Amino acid sequence: MIPVCRFDDLPDGEAVRIETEPPIAVFHSDGELFALDDTCTHQDASLSDGWIEDCRVECPLHAASFDLRTGEPICLPARVPVRTHRVAVIDGVIHVEPPAEAEGVA
Repeated sequence: MIPVCRFDDLPDGEAVRIETEPPIAVFHSDGELFALDDTCTHQDASLSDGWIEDCRVECPLHAASFDLRTGEPICLPARVPVRTHRVAVIDGVIHVEPPAEAEGVA
């Protein structure tokens, strides 16, 4: 598991980017944590720079939206989902399962 930051340091409605390969974004939405690949599948924009609301993130480039729970696109122009990753809070620190271990996680 990759340590990200303290849970208390990620306010609700915010996201943090992890410099992994590929980059991962951790989102805090409505009291829950979610992790997705950080790159929009429509074009190469960072989702962690997007707008978070109602358990979805809107890409800052062309307004494609993704469900934070499933990674599925909610509206065009995105058509391909982003990969999701497991998130855990251990001793007050947010952790994400690395991409190599997360294969098949949806």
